[in-house]
Amino acid sequence: MPHLLDRRTLLNTLLGLSAAHLLTESALAADYPDKPIKFIVPFSAGGNADSVGRLMATAMGPFLNQSVVVENRAGAGGSLGAGMVAQGTPDGYTLLIGSNGPLTVNPFVQAKIAYDSLKDFATIALVGYVPHVLMVKQDLPPKTLQELVAYSKREAVGCGSAGVGSATHLTLERFNAQTGSRLMHVPYRGGSSMVPDLLGGTVPVACIEFSTALPLHKSGKARILGLAGTRRSSMATDVPTFIEGGVSDFTAHSYVGLLAPARTPEAALRKLEAAAAAVLATSEIADSLRSLGMEVATQSERLPAGFAEFLRADYARSRAAVQLAGIKPN
Repeated sequence: MPHLLDRRTLLNTLLGLSAAHLLTESALAADYPDKPIKFIVPFSAGGNADSVGRLMATAMGPFLNQSVVVENRAGAGGSLGAGMVAQGTPDGYTLLIGSNGPLTVNPFVQAKIAYDSLKDFATIALVGYVPHVLMVKQDLPPKTLQELVAYSKREAVGCGSAGVGSATHLTLERFNAQTGSRLMHVPYRGGSSMVPDLLGGTVPVACIEFSTALPLHKSGKARILGLAGTRRSSMATDVPTFIEGGVSDFTAHSYVGLLAPARTPEAALRKLEAAAAAVLATSEIADSLRSLGMEVATQSERLPAGFAEFLRADYARSRAAVQLAGIKPN
């Protein structure tokens, strides 16, 4: 009998704790957010992630009835800021503006990383992406992707990227592997740093973000041969996709999305997801993203499940590309 009473006492205690926990979560849900929310951009000011982070912070604040501030925490190719969020308090007040580097590239090129990008974050919304393109100097003979592939088999052709292990480098490796192209990788320190050499002819081809390439294409200083998106861009309807150019099922992009630490309360996530969805449905935000050379994420990708699926697919592509490139983590 004493044993039975002990079990009853324990059960009642547990039930009481569960009820108290539910009441506490309910109270937190009703109050959230009751202080400013912080968006961590894991890079220095400037660039797509920072621009998108500030755009979303300004737009989401009114929907959440709270101020949203951006804090830049650069270092280790984005891994420093991402690790700070992953290991932070999962209360919905510190979120990550995530992108290729910290989420789906660094796990394969950095030997020591303080988080698991597929397990340590809760996806909120994919905001948008900038397709990668192959651009050539104006007087290079090839006029199409297939002509470029053939040309690279006859001539030694250098192709610049944003650096070893960068998203554009991995796109180049995938392109070479899929098409048999022999474009030789020439790493730079960031996408814009290769532009003078492309215009000067030092490096005749560049695998670069569309947002950087577009002004050069429109001004006639260089030519985009193909865009690695699912469809042509409304900002350059004359540029075919890689798929249209004969490279089947080939897409590649630099993306930006919003994430929270894993174990963030569901009630907080739901409010954040609703605010992000409302903002991304507005024409103002869509126009602002396009002005940055970005495509707005599809309706399904703006949802947590769609963004999670997007990340898993890009994670797998990056892993395969790193293996193709023979990059060893360091």
